[in-house]
Amino acid sequence: MTLSIVAVVLGLAVLVWSADRFVEGAAAVARHLGMAPLVIGMVIIGFGTSAPEMVVSALASMQGNPALALGNAYGSNITNIALVLGITALLAPIAVKSVVIRREMPVLITITLLSAVFLLDYQITRLEAVLLLIVFLGYMGWSVWIGSKSSDDSLAAEYTQEIDSHPLPMKPAIIWLIVGLLLLIVSSRALVWGAVNIAVSLGVSDLVIGLTVVAIGTSLPELASAIAATRKNEHDLALGNVIGSNMFNTLAVVGIAGAIEPVSLEPLVLSRDWVAMAILTLLLMVFGIRKARQGRINRVHGFIFICLYLLYTLYLLKTGFIAPQ
Repeated sequence: MTLSIVAVVLGLAVLVWSADRFVEGAAAVARHLGMAPLVIGMVIIGFGTSAPEMVVSALASMQGNPALALGNAYGSNITNIALVLGITALLAPIAVKSVVIRREMPVLITITLLSAVFLLDYQITRLEAVLLLIVFLGYMGWSVWIGSKSSDDSLAAEYTQEIDSHPLPMKPAIIWLIVGLLLLIVSSRALVWGAVNIAVSLGVSDLVIGLTVVAIGTSLPELASAIAATRKNEHDLALGNVIGSNMFNTLAVVGIAGAIEPVSLEPLVLSRDWVAMAILTLLLMVFGIRKARQGRINRVHGFIFICLYLLYTLYLLKTGFIAPQ
């Protein structure tokens, strides 16, 4: 048990550090190749901040723990909105100025609703996983198109400022890209191994461990980047990273896990975890989009998000502490 806890703690620490190096290297390489800042932000950085979830979920499925993979994806979405944006908004209200962000919010709720269709029979087959990946590729194509057409958007300006503040020559950028990816894989293996052992020792399901410990750990890069962006007054960047990460998690992370190993779900995944994710996503859209004025996620909204996260966690522990037989 002690060794498993050490593996989880060290695995998470290296995972967060390597994800940051991976994102920095990938963004710098893309900048050197002439990609538009908004495309880099929505695609490269979006992919990079979801890299921990992708690698952890893929390894969990390969090792026969697809429930851990699903819990990581949905748990990260819940954590990103309720905890990451909740804490960030409490520190400083988040103004929503970007047209791109306001356009992506309805897309996120649509994808969230779509995901429920795949959960109705309490399983995600390989065919359904492939369909999720096809939708994901469509979203990527749409993001590239939007990024190429919206160079004057406030989000594009914030991504330009953020990328230019960390200049890297091409060679160091490639090195960080490769090193970050390798460490992501190694740390994810340690994290999955430790998490599964802890779940067995405590008598909880892999799903619950994925929804809590692993989800919080893999969401740490989003929390760090959101707080840093808000302190620099880059509000759209903080929100854009969370929305992009949730898109990746719902489509790519679940799709990759299900393509490797079909996932059989506990009924509570639909009635408890998906419902929590959908409610938080809907609230994010309601708070962030205003017809008459600029959207704003204020401290009251942040407090609501954190209270909902605490209520969800308590209900999760109450309903999911005994592993299914």
